Amino acid sequence: MDEELEALLEGLEERREGRLGPFVVHFGRLEGRAVALARCGVGKVNAAALTQAVLTLGAARVLFTGVAGAVRPGLRVGDLVISKDAVQHDLDVRPLGYRLGEVPGETWSWSADARLAELALAAAAELRDVRAVLGRVASGDVFVADPARARALRATFGADCAEMEGAAAAQVCAKWGVPFVIIRSISDTADHEAQVDFRAFTPLAAARAKQVVRGILRRLP
Repeated sequence: MDEELEALLEGLEERREGRLGPFVVHFGRLEGRAVALARCGVGKVNAAALTQAVLTLGAARVLFTGVAGAVRPGLRVGDLVISKDAVQHDLDVRPLGYRLGEVPGETWSWSADARLAELALAAAAELRDVRAVLGRVASGDVFVADPARARALRATFGADCAEMEGAAAAQVCAKWGVPFVIIRSISDTADHEAQVDFRAFTPLAAARAKQVVRGILRRLP
């Protein structure tokens, strides 16, 4: 989101801009690390396109941030989900004998880098009154705002949160063999109030994403 990008740009040193096709990329140094910051937009296609683009630059790691709806019981607005893996809940090739969410010829889920997830949890622990959990991110090109749909995602996929981009970025990173982690702020509980909560929570989600990203960068060897 724009708000997340702007929060990170505030501390970007040696800043310069470039373009990768349709994407504006901000280059510079953050916490002493060379970084490329960019906003993908909404949906799996946009996420995959930007991930592919930054990987062609030689990115060594991908940190993907944003908001999500809670699927796991007990998660509250303001909590963080750090990905252990990601699945595509809207991909369905079952008539050909595949599992719901499975890409033919590929894995059913894409595992995040364990070390990056560990660093993300450590960075999140520095935030006051924020609970961070390791969990499964379920991605699909649909804004989940229905309690029944949320329960189905939990029952079918063991999902902890639902969003619209992470698994696509994860799939591209896996193809390239590049470590990644997804960091999602819980903005709603995937119920009928999801849209209202999402809009109200955006500024806080951006601030927390910035703190976790910077905390990961500080901890990298």
